[in-house]
Amino acid sequence: MAARAIDAVLNRRSNLDTALAKEEAAVKSLSERDRMLCRALAFGTLRVHERNRFLISELMTTPFRRRDRIIEALLSVGLFALTESHRPSYAVVSSTVDGAVELGRSPLRGVVNAVLRRFLRERDTLMAAAEAVDSARWQHPDWLLQAFKQDWPEDWQNIAAAGNEQAPMWLRLNTQVRSRADWVQTLPVDIKVADAPENFPAAVRLEAPAAVDSLPGFSSGSVSVQDAGAQIAAGLLDCQPGMRVLDACAAPGGKTGHILELCPDPVDVIALDKVPDRLVRVQENLDRLRRSATVIKGDLLRSEAWWNREPFDRILLDVPCSATGVIRRHPDIRFLRQRGDISKLAACQLKMLNAAWKMLKVGGSLLYVTCSVLRAENEQVIGDFLALQTDAIEQTMTETLTALMSGPLKHGGQLLPGTAATDGFYYALMKRESA
Repeated sequence: MAARAIDAVLNRRSNLDTALAKEEAAVKSLSERDRMLCRALAFGTLRVHERNRFLISELMTTPFRRRDRIIEALLSVGLFALTESHRPSYAVVSSTVDGAVELGRSPLRGVVNAVLRRFLRERDTLMAAAEAVDSARWQHPDWLLQAFKQDWPEDWQNIAAAGNEQAPMWLRLNTQVRSRADWVQTLPVDIKVADAPENFPAAVRLEAPAAVDSLPGFSSGSVSVQDAGAQIAAGLLDCQPGMRVLDACAAPGGKTGHILELCPDPVDVIALDKVPDRLVRVQENLDRLRRSATVIKGDLLRSEAWWNREPFDRILLDVPCSATGVIRRHPDIRFLRQRGDISKLAACQLKMLNAAWKMLKVGGSLLYVTCSVLRAENEQVIGDFLALQTDAIEQTMTETLTALMSGPLKHGGQLLPGTAATDGFYYALMKRESA
């Protein structure tokens, strides 16, 4: 199952979550233990697949035929289990060979067996060779490592290393309901807090992930799962009672909910997204938080279909991007994204910025957000935008946030992944002045 899901990602047919959901749906009797094992194998293997790809190329004299490339995914799962798990080697080799049969590739059982056994014999030599190749050592495609090096010559290794880590579980507390210190005291004894940083006043990081139904107040909306870096957005937007607010790319609704938590007095929030299934998630989150917003299916670039021409005081624009700041949560990103995608994304981001700006009141503020670390999607987009919109003035961030940001940047602020144990986010806040 893990190999099939990985193969779908490597051939860009699906993202990992969708591929795994398809696999799970196909097996009616799948136990929760096996479901979690499959996910652990798939996520773990994709984190080290660039290294495994190198190892497989060293171990095989001829590449797989196109129709047999799924065996590369299977071998990668086997190599992950041999190098990263505590299972006995003989058991890993045996189950990986059996996997070739399950995948309808019985004639390749011998190849799978030979490759894995050769790896075990030559492991030290092969692993040392992998360390000498950047893509294998840092476990990211060459084009992406080159982009990191170009944009962040002093930090690229830290960015790549952060992408290979398992992401921690961050929580956001509704401090309007209960203080962070009080909530921490209500945790079950088996849930430990790793950090409650001063720079993120509503954030708590757990030592180990926990089931949400074990978190006090989750069902009633006093605590949510959200990375601390993402929690910056609502505070920067600074919504006030009576304002009209647009969350222009709202799904899954985490930032919408946080805006409403920070401004509990009446505020008119519109949560917009163009994908109906994603809007279901927005409404579910709002219902759990016991907050109200107007949830609208609509495309920001086709505002005539949903906008009533009444301008907004605040706009949150969390645009679609390469997601290179959240690779540790989504290891499939490094294979789903391609070099040519970045310029296309940047062009779309600029279009969305210009469209949203037309909806902003004079005196209002727009916050541009990405979960990317690539300057082409971040400060370059903002630079192009400011050159076009002469009534746009960039606003400075607080000293607390500036201290967390990496730079220097000409526009906006970049939180790199791993900084303060958060994901990577870019923020730029603009105010609209009279022409």
